[in-house]
Amino acid sequence: MIRAFARPAPLVLLLAFLTGIPVVMAAFRLVQIPLGALPEDSLRLAGVPLSLFLHSLGGVLFGVLGPLQFVLTIRRRWGMLHRLTGRVFVLAGVAMALAGLGLLFQVQSLSTGLLDAARGVFSLALMLALGMGVAAARARDMARHRAWMVRAYAIGMGPGTVALVMFPIYLITGAPVVGLVADIVFVGQWLTTMALAEWVIRRLSALQPTQLFAARYHPTAKFFATRKNNVQSCDGGVERP
Repeated sequence: MIRAFARPAPLVLLLAFLTGIPVVMAAFRLVQIPLGALPEDSLRLAGVPLSLFLHSLGGVLFGVLGPLQFVLTIRRRWGMLHRLTGRVFVLAGVAMALAGLGLLFQVQSLSTGLLDAARGVFSLALMLALGMGVAAARARDMARHRAWMVRAYAIGMGPGTVALVMFPIYLITGAPVVGLVADIVFVGQWLTTMALAEWVIRRLSALQPTQLFAARYHPTAKFFATRKNNVQSCDGGVERP
């Protein structure tokens, strides 16, 4: 299963399916906010348009770029593009988390304290995961970098799996699902998404040892490994001091 979804098309389609609803909703908000056309159930957010706009913009970029960051073909053939979009991905995640914290403190919530606390904790966890992922990339530890970025994407887009259940109910009733039971389901599905990400990370670690993963997937490591082999071949297998 892991090998199958490591291919570009299945991976992108799966992640797009899981996260498509919140990404599309955030994209609509990017148009609604400047026009002052927020729906009635979101009018309480109209008083903080900057935080809402940054949160929505970060969510769209994070959700769209995330699946592409995990496609092996892009990482191997277009390493520069992967690194460039990776930087945008990280900045988008940080913007989404900070703006989300701003909304949490600036807007009166319709949720219970459980969901509000979870949103605050997960926003901080998202920034931590992104920071750890960047630190691992700088250390050329690509296996650890990938693991932290998988965690970051699961945290940031965890509500996407919740939307698969809550959004159809919203379409039927015309009102957002609120209450303690709804918030327990929300947090539970968010944690389930994060647990699934940990399972994926463990499966990937079992398939690829750390050193082989770094040498195979990172362009710089592959370049130096090839250069070292060429030098050894020219010197009869003896490495120069």
